Amino acid sequence: MNNLEILGSRICIIGNSAAGKSTLAQALGRKLGLAICHLDQIAHLPHTDWQPRDKELMRIDHQNFLDHHDCWVIEGNYSYLMPERFARATVILWLDFSRWDSVYRYTKRSLENNKNRAGNLEGATTQFSFKMIRHILFHIPKNKTKYQQLIVNSGVPCIRMTSFASLRNYYKQWGL
Repeated sequence: MNNLEILGSRICIIGNSAAGKSTLAQALGRKLGLAICHLDQIAHLPHTDWQPRDKELMRIDHQNFLDHHDCWVIEGNYSYLMPERFARATVILWLDFSRWDSVYRYTKRSLENNKNRAGNLEGATTQFSFKMIRHILFHIPKNKTKYQQLIVNSGVPCIRMTSFASLRNYYKQWGL
């Protein structure tokens, strides 16, 4: 698994909040010359503190991205859009880490308030919310079974990373 060519040219990255999906997407996009879509950026209104957009508008933007790019990396979950994305994907990278590690990373990243981080929402002034902590702790674990079934149904190869150490090893193997 040390060859980036096995990933193909249409890469889906899913996983816990604060797992590093956006950073991985940026690294792969740069290395492979792929268009990048951060789903959180089309799921929320810019210049707000992560106010959700209408789901149908997000669906339209998601479909437009798929229709207008042959080679891409898309990071984010939004399971109601996974079937369309997975149908075109060459690989799914699943960052399936401990929720406690994700809470730690989310809190750390929020306190650093790095407005230039990959995947950040343009104009967002607040980076931390207890609502997101609850989401990471209680909502994400419930989605694992759903994600697993969507992956199986898609027939797309999946690389499931279950620790940050595993992700770091892939960064090294892929020269990212």
